[in-house]
Amino acid sequence: MNLPTKINNPGEQKASIAQAFGECLYDALENDPGFYFFSPDETTSNKLNQVYDASPRAWVRDTEKWDKNLAPDGRVVELLSENALFGVYAGHVLSGGRGVMTSYEAFLPIVSSQLDQHLKFLHQSAKVEWRPNYAPLNILSTSCWERQDHNGYTHQNPALISSLLAKPSNLCNCLFPIDDIAAAATWEFMEKSQNVVNLVTFNKIPQPRWIDINHARWQFDGGGASIFGFASDDNPDVVVAAAGDMLSFEALEGIRLAKSKKPDLRVRFVGIAALSYGAIGTTENKLSQERFDEYFTQHLPIVANFHGYPETLRSIFAHYTDARRVDVHGYSDEGSTTSPLDELGRNGVSRYDIAASILERAGAPQFRQEFAQLLAENAEYASIYGLDK
Repeated sequence: MNLPTKINNPGEQKASIAQAFGECLYDALENDPGFYFFSPDETTSNKLNQVYDASPRAWVRDTEKWDKNLAPDGRVVELLSENALFGVYAGHVLSGGRGVMTSYEAFLPIVSSQLDQHLKFLHQSAKVEWRPNYAPLNILSTSCWERQDHNGYTHQNPALISSLLAKPSNLCNCLFPIDDIAAAATWEFMEKSQNVVNLVTFNKIPQPRWIDINHARWQFDGGGASIFGFASDDNPDVVVAAAGDMLSFEALEGIRLAKSKKPDLRVRFVGIAALSYGAIGTTENKLSQERFDEYFTQHLPIVANFHGYPETLRSIFAHYTDARRVDVHGYSDEGSTTSPLDELGRNGVSRYDIAASILERAGAPQFRQEFAQLLAENAEYASIYGLDK
């Protein structure tokens, strides 16, 4: 991958996080004969179809002339059963192999109990001297709840994030690359990790490119988070944080909107790339209290936008600071087959919701009603035309 070391105009270019992971998977399949990719029937719809340039699907029955990408020695394993697929993947890893599994975010909780059993095995095997290290279980969670335009409420469920972050064994990393460059740094981290589960959550539509590769790598080296200088002021009045590609975009747009209403407002933006048990950061490199205080200060109000359930991130912040400082927005089990902005508004994570919270925390609550009205007008428009106003 061509990884820039400088981004001149953050947010101006767009690229696909999914396609970035597709490139990484292609390289892994090309260079490691023991690497397998496990997917239901969604490889192409999840924009990961570059894998077929490196390996066909595994297929041992007869083929017809119109069949594509099928071969007995294929290392792309497709089964339309997440339970069966996960079982094959876990068996491959425990046999010494490497790989990645993907599925729609809404379907991944189907394998939650199987993941529990794998984590229990890792926890117990660490106490047995003759047990080897194992490659990570890497899970790509895509087709996320923010953009299920044609599927709606049935396909909205980030619950696996909460489940994995609740495991006291501290063997799970939940990773949130903000753009395609961050996806490359995330892949590097996944490649080096051992004896863990890595859940990576991202959307498949093109996203703005925000940070260079050195910044993206620093997020992992520095405890899973970083200050985004281009979106931050000195001596801020409010700290805004976000985890998740679209939720970060909405938070950054919320900062812009808030400043348009209160030009003297000073804000700091902290991007969160990784969460683990009880902490920002990874299982091996958690954000220290000292660095948390450096990023978030010890007293300023914090407004956070989170891809998962808000209580999950709220409980992590409570390990660092007084929870009353923190206003966490996240998925709230509200949904429909509707437009993207209306979906975000239903869950209180849109740019308008974030702007209203920032301004309230900065002593300017009078704008909340104005933003609520804009969301209401958009919801009405979306119900008629199926598009955002």
